[in-house]
Amino acid sequence: MRPVRELARLLLPVACPCGELDVPWCARCAALLAGPFVRVEQGAPRLDRLDGVPPVPVWALTPYAGPVRDVVVHWKDRGRTDLDRLLAPALRRAVARLAPALPPARPVVVVPVPSTSAARRARGRAPVAVLARAVAGGLRDGGVPAWVVPALVRTGRGRDQVGLGARARGRNLTGSVRMTRRGVRALGQRSMCILVDDVLTTGATLAAVERALEHRGHDVLGATVLAATPAPGTRGADRPAGAHRVKATYRSEPQSVTDLCRPVHR
Repeated sequence: MRPVRELARLLLPVACPCGELDVPWCARCAALLAGPFVRVEQGAPRLDRLDGVPPVPVWALTPYAGPVRDVVVHWKDRGRTDLDRLLAPALRRAVARLAPALPPARPVVVVPVPSTSAARRARGRAPVAVLARAVAGGLRDGGVPAWVVPALVRTGRGRDQVGLGARARGRNLTGSVRMTRRGVRALGQRSMCILVDDVLTTGATLAAVERALEHRGHDVLGATVLAATPAPGTRGADRPAGAHRVKATYRSEPQSVTDLCRPVHR
């Protein structure tokens, strides 16, 4: 049987994005995504609204470093749709643990951060939609009514954010996110929203999405992401076990809705 397996490996190689052979993902990479959630918005300078309102709370499973970065890149841009089965359940489990901190019986709308049309064409799908469904499922698992509404779209003025610095990301996204007609109808007059994205870098994308929703009168409670770029001063931890060291610098899971989400006063 061994020669058969070796031949199969040559014809249809299977490997974790970190390089371990014969498994679609290895135990070490899976462990990095096992949670719990950590608060990461303090490492995203473009989330600061500069109007006295605190930045939207953002929860991440792990730092965007080392093997995690390889997993996300393969999942988004190298056709590894099989990694849905690793990432979506991990996010769903973490969200289910947070759900009891939300207001009881208040429905939540899960809003995926939109990709550019060019990115969707290149990838053949919208990977963040997979994460949004997982977040909604986790909320329901935790007793919170939730559903996904792809309420937003990127206009032609912005381009993909990959490779842009913090200020360039902010300029690129100014006025480039708007609600769709379907989103306007589905969200109604005022909804409680949780945003979903894959990676938090500077926060420019989440800030643009938050502005688009608030402009229409909706409340953004918080955001969830798979991973967050380590804050300056911790990026040297991008080595084996580094994700665990960076994770220790973030805040742990919440005890109440006040810790979980931005309070709604309007």
